[in-house]
Amino acid sequence: MASTIRHPKNFWIGIIFVTFGLAAVYFGRELGMGTAGRMGPGYFPTALGWLLAFVGLIDIVRAFIGRHSEAHDAIGTFHFKDIAIILGAVLLFGVLMRGAGLAVAAFVLVMLSAYASKKFQLGSTLLLAVGLTLFAVVLFVKLLGLPMPIIGPWLNGG
Repeated sequence: MASTIRHPKNFWIGIIFVTFGLAAVYFGRELGMGTAGRMGPGYFPTALGWLLAFVGLIDIVRAFIGRHSEAHDAIGTFHFKDIAIILGAVLLFGVLMRGAGLAVAAFVLVMLSAYASKKFQLGSTLLLAVGLTLFAVVLFVKLLGLPMPIIGPWLNGG
């Protein structure tokens, strides 16, 4: 029996978009909407959630239209190890941010996330991590003035 879903990638990305979009609308429902001229805290997540859900719905519909292309539309394997490494890097970023500071947290995040790739190369990843760390420090701490430590109390002796 042939599947009626002709483009599985479009179908599953549509499902993901609709799920995340409706979740944003659901979790933003208790926040004040405001108006277009004077937006409340719930306006942006709700509007973005509905747009994301709409795009997802379009992808789901597109999954059933057109010719089936087995060679170009295969879903492939699910890489649990890589997802775990990246999720761990993000969680570790949150832990390190307060104790070790932005510089260490950003550096570790980039290094661990890059390690999840099959194309990981230590030299280029070190350059990328240093560059992105400097960019984050300059942008968030120096230009935007966000109150986050560049070097945290764990490394600062405090």
